[in-house]
Order: sequence, then C-alpha cells, then structure tokens
Amino acid sequence: MPNAPSPLASSSLVDPQHAGPQHAGPQHAGPPLIGLPACVRTLDDQSFHVAGDKYVRAVARCVKGLPLVVPALGTHLDVEALVASLDGLLVTGSPSNVHPSLYDRAPGPEAEPYDRERDDTSFPLIRAALDQGVPLLAICRGFQELNVLLGGSLHPRVHEVAGRLDHRRPQDPDPDVQYGPKHRVTFEADSRIAEIFGTREMQINSLHWQALDRVAEKLIVEGRADDGTVESVRVKDAKAFAIGVQWHPEYKAWENPLSARLFEAFGTAARSRRAARRSGKDAVMLAG
Repeated sequence: MPNAPSPLASSSLVDPQHAGPQHAGPQHAGPPLIGLPACVRTLDDQSFHVAGDKYVRAVARCVKGLPLVVPALGTHLDVEALVASLDGLLVTGSPSNVHPSLYDRAPGPEAEPYDRERDDTSFPLIRAALDQGVPLLAICRGFQELNVLLGGSLHPRVHEVAGRLDHRRPQDPDPDVQYGPKHRVTFEADSRIAEIFGTREMQINSLHWQALDRVAEKLIVEGRADDGTVESVRVKDAKAFAIGVQWHPEYKAWENPLSARLFEAFGTAARSRRAARRSGKDAVMLAG
C-alpha cells in the first residue's frame, strides 16, 4: 500500500467523541491491555487456542499495547468481567468463517470451514465491548462477525457474485505477495477512516472469500472497493472507537505508514480507556 500524500498531525488521529476523556500522570502509565479472541486449531490430534502472529505483533509494535489472547471458551468465560478489564478489543481474521446459521442461511460447503468455538466467543466479546464502550477494531473475519452480530449477512463466496472482483488470496507462497496491494478502496469524504489515513483512496490487500451482503443498520459504510464490496465500516453512535475493515492492515503494519496510523488511532483510544479506568480505580481507593 502506498504512503499517504500528506501526513496527519497526531492530534487528528483521534476523534474525541470516540476516544473518550484524556488523562495524564504517572498513575496511568503502562501499556493498554488489548484482548484478541483465539481460534481453535487441532495440532497433533489435540486442540489449541491460537491467534495469528501478525495480529499479536501489530498490537505490541503499533498499538504499543499488551496483547491478551482470549481462549475460545464461549459460555465458560465471564465475558462481561473480562471486557471490563480490557482497554481495547482487536477481533482478528481467521481461516475459518462465521457459521451461516448466525445469519439465517443454511450451512454448506461453500461457506466452510467453521469454528463454532470462535463464534461463541467473539460474538459476546464484541457485544460487551460495544455495550461497555471499549475501543474495538475488527479485521477480516472480525469485520464480518461485527456485521452479523448487528443483524447483517454475508456472501459465502463473493467472487462468484456477478460483477465482483476476485478477492481471494493470491496463489503465491511468498507472504509479501499474498499480502501485497491488490485493489483500490475509496473512502467516504466525511468518514472517520479517511480522517485517520489522511486520504480518500488507497491500495489494499485482499485475502477473503466472504464479504458483507446485507449491511447491518447500526453500521455506517465508510469505504468500498471499485466493485462495490464493502471494505470498511464504523459503528453508528458508538460509545468509543469502533471500526471494522475487510482487508489486512496488520501485516507488517510497523513497516507501512498507512496501516500503522489505523493501529495508532486504535491505540490512542485504548490508552484513553485505560486512563479512565485507572482514574475510576483511584477514586474508589481514595473514597475507601
């Protein structure tokens, strides 16, 4: 993805309405705690809870946060208490897809593979983050989960829809080719994401079979590919930063000035959340 034509001033990375109150002082030092929902994978005939390395590194290197991989335990987690302890939630991509039953479609091979444990964990996490005003960044599968949770639906295979581009991963063993620029995205003029990137157009990578079909009413479309595929959204009237993207800005984000800006904006909102949480704890301690 190319560099933006002109850099943004650091103050323009955060919309005060979405970032929350600003706090300063040594009592609020320390990295924000960022939750990432795990996927379930079978290795040597055993189940493991895993998160992609590129997401964990983007949190550590660009957000400057402490990544916390949340095991995909569904109802065995106290989600409300867990999210209350987080400063941000990064909902990652995954090789698996959202189960079609969650958007009133019959399951079939065109929408596989599935990970029901991931579904059962991510959906409550996203809901709690939105309810509690925890900054949210949703990527690829996470982007699709956000849409389905709020009432939207998905195209199981968008490349089979007439007039659409082939958004699938390039068949090349080199990850730099797989995650290299593939097509253009155009952002709405007054969109939050255009403000973050400092441009209305950019080249993005593309590694997805599925895409948004019916867009949830609570989402505002902020960017589309040239074929009309929705590439970025913002949650309407969110209590905090709440943005989703279909592409993969996390891949070597620390080497890409544009991708880094998205994670920096998310990180700024997360630090504001951390400061607000710490202020509340300090007030309780003083009252006690």
